[in-house]
Amino acid sequence: MRKMIGWLMAAATMAAGTASAQTAIRPGTPSILQWTLEQQTKWYPAIETVGHTATVKRGDTVRPLPKAERSIDTLTYGQADKSWTVEDYMKAYNVSGVMVVKDGKVILERYGLGRKPEDRWISFSVTKSITSTLVGAAIRDGKIKSVDNAVTLYIPELKGSAYDGVSVRNLLTMSSGVKWNEDYADPDADVARAGTRILEPGVNPIVSYMKALPRANEPGTKFHYNTGETDLAGILVSNAVGKSLSQYASEKLWQAYGMERDATWLVDVAGHERGGCCLSMTVGDYARVGQFMLDGGVAQGAKILPDDWIGQATTAQITNGAPPLGYGYFWWLGPGGAYQASGIFGQSITAIPDERLVIVINSAWPKAGASELFVARSAFLNAVRAAAKGL
Repeated sequence: MRKMIGWLMAAATMAAGTASAQTAIRPGTPSILQWTLEQQTKWYPAIETVGHTATVKRGDTVRPLPKAERSIDTLTYGQADKSWTVEDYMKAYNVSGVMVVKDGKVILERYGLGRKPEDRWISFSVTKSITSTLVGAAIRDGKIKSVDNAVTLYIPELKGSAYDGVSVRNLLTMSSGVKWNEDYADPDADVARAGTRILEPGVNPIVSYMKALPRANEPGTKFHYNTGETDLAGILVSNAVGKSLSQYASEKLWQAYGMERDATWLVDVAGHERGGCCLSMTVGDYARVGQFMLDGGVAQGAKILPDDWIGQATTAQITNGAPPLGYGYFWWLGPGGAYQASGIFGQSITAIPDERLVIVINSAWPKAGASELFVARSAFLNAVRAAAKGL
């Protein structure tokens, strides 16, 4: 249990980088980092009302998530010297939705903060893991030849920059070696400035900004959390497949796997979806993303991903400061083969393949991240996992 808690804290802490991925919102609306609980509750389910978005269209068929015969609705657990229920956790930590799926069937589904099952909720950095999955789909389609290809092959505007010699794999493992400042308290940090305005007509503003950065390390030698690089990964996919990210995600996930509702995706000032942030979807569709991974990247009998993609994406590709677990392709790794997509303010998809378990939590935390929030979520996740083993 200690190992699980430590992993989840590390993952969620570093996932705070997604705040930079917000698009410019209408005048008078405060930064997404500063929204009150009332504003979070109002706008997280309706981000399209405060920012420019693209639509990820669902298909005609919805993949069912049937209720299991047995549930874990009444689970209780101990944390911080008191006994907790699901309701206690949700109320204390502003949880808007929980879904737990075991063997493809729902064993727990709850909502809070006035949210309904059909309501979407912003994902923040959970999006990074979906962008990684779209890279895999593009490889399966032959549009990206290999993760060892040069980034400049797909984003030629980066030629002559510190991205010379950087591979797709280096992007996916946040190890390009390009210097990047992800200090959210610093208004002059790269994370605050990248992509905020058009620097070169006809060139994506993220690309323009990133190609001016210097090199700090040799590619592939050091993990450094970098939201800008996840946005580059999204641009790379779009360039490779010749389609927008939202269209490609629709074809490869939303339509193919049978998501229940259209998703929305925040876009940058040039109208391109941010590879690092801000897909919004229902709790059920979060769970379907996790189930798609457990199903081996197969949708309605068709292989969407290369045979070995999920294994590569969810095993350690680089050391990331949380040994011995490491980091995959935009997926955080846990003990026993578990992996997680994680975003600020309490968004997560946790998948545990050996237990055929997917756990989704959406929240409106009072802070982007703090140790006490991560410890509480870890305790809840561990309790869910233990209860699910008893079914």
